[in-house]
Amino acid sequence: MEQSSKSLGLMVIYGTLLALVSVYIGSVEAYKNYTVGDSLGWYDTLEKPNVNYQKWVAGKTFSLGDFLIFKTDSNHSVIQTYNFTTYKLCDFDDALSNDTTQWSSTDPSAASPNSVYLPVPLVKVGMTYFFSSDYDGEQCKNGQHFKINVTYGQGLPKSLKEPADEAPGPADPESGDDQPTPATSVPSSFNNPRDISSDDDDDKDDKKSSDSVSLAPFLKLYGGLLNGFLVLMGTLYIF
Repeated sequence: MEQSSKSLGLMVIYGTLLALVSVYIGSVEAYKNYTVGDSLGWYDTLEKPNVNYQKWVAGKTFSLGDFLIFKTDSNHSVIQTYNFTTYKLCDFDDALSNDTTQWSSTDPSAASPNSVYLPVPLVKVGMTYFFSSDYDGEQCKNGQHFKINVTYGQGLPKSLKEPADEAPGPADPESGDDQPTPATSVPSSFNNPRDISSDDDDDKDDKKSSDSVSLAPFLKLYGGLLNGFLVLMGTLYIF
C-alpha cells in the first residue's frame, strides 16, 4: 500500500512537471510576420469588396518586434499613426512627425500601378492605427483602415533598438526635405523579413536562430524544475 502511494505521488509530480514545461514552451514564440488582409492584400472595398481588416485582426496577438507586411500597389498608401484623431479623420496632413509615419504614398505619374511590398515593424506598445489617406481619405472611409493593440511580448530585438539618429526613416516621396526620424523607423542595419510563407533557406536559418534564442530561458527553467523533481522523489522514498 505504501509503495502504491509513493508511485501515485511520483506520477502526480511528474505530470505536474510536464504540464508546467508544456505551458512555458507554448508561451515562448518567435517574432511573427503578418500579411495584412492575407490573400486580399491592402486595398479598399471599392476595389476589393471582401476586405474587412478588423475581422482580419480579430484573434491575432501582435507584439513588439513583429512585422506587418503590406501587399498593395502604388494607388494605395500606408499610413501608421498612434494618434486616434488622425486615424478617425483619415487625414495626416496636420499630424506630428513623432506620432505618424507615411510608409508608402501613391504615384499619380505612373502609367499603371506598380506593385508594393512593404514590411512595417511594430516598435511601440499600445494602440497603433493604419489607414490609406489617398483621394481625400476616400480609401480609408471605404474600409482601408484598421487598429491593433501591440503587447510587449519578448520585447524588441536588438536590431530594432538602435538610436533613432542612426536609423534613417522611410522615404517620403512627396516631401524631399529632412524631417526628424520618427520612432517607428527601421534601422539601416536591419534586414526586412521575408513573407512568412516563404520556403527558402534564409527563412529556415532565421527561424532556427530565433527558436534557439527563445528556448534559452526554457532550458534554465527546465533545469530548476528537474532539480525540484529529484528532491521530491528523494523525500517520498525517505517517508
